[in-house]
Amino acid sequence: MLALQGDAEDAGAMIAFKTPLERARVREHDIALETGGAEPMQVLARTVVNAAGLHAQHVAASIHGLPPAFVPPTFFAKGNYYSLIGRSPFSRLVYPMPNQAGLGVHVTIDLGGQARFGPDVEWIERIDYDVDPRRADSFYAAIRDYWPGLRDGQLAPGYAGIRPKIVGPSEKAADFVVSGPRDHGVPGLVNLFGIESPGLTAALAIADHVVEVARH
Repeated sequence: MLALQGDAEDAGAMIAFKTPLERARVREHDIALETGGAEPMQVLARTVVNAAGLHAQHVAASIHGLPPAFVPPTFFAKGNYYSLIGRSPFSRLVYPMPNQAGLGVHVTIDLGGQARFGPDVEWIERIDYDVDPRRADSFYAAIRDYWPGLRDGQLAPGYAGIRPKIVGPSEKAADFVVSGPRDHGVPGLVNLFGIESPGLTAALAIADHVVEVARH
């Protein structure tokens, strides 16, 4: 999602859902964004916040005038979840020790009381939300570290999410990156990279920080 602020102080806009950004160009006093889709248009904005998640680097790379050195590489780490078949023995969340790229296979409980286990870490080349049933063996092994009573056949593939990473599997985990004018030199542009799941919890604090970054 790209958030935009126009020329008037009380004016603003957001590029509509599923409207593709074809390209953008840094001008003297604003940034011109060209969109595609059913109704192609050009939007001129003084402030642009690139919070496109998995696609943030792609969006940033499409901005002519932003130095390429300020667009980090893109890595995708899928987190698969498996659902417990039958009644859950847990009444609270259970977190094992975190690993290098995630929090480990922990227990979450939905509002209906059903238990799900995950996420694991699966490095992928392209965006794909299918859960491979063959990963069940690693889930059984991880879960039995804290629940030895888990029986074979009690797990079923659930769902998956994908974390946007700015470092690969052999590198030390990196923090969020909020890159503003002081970093890359483009007035009014703020890029958010590597904002994975903890970014939801920190969304309001990140928003406050983005406002400050955009002003400088």
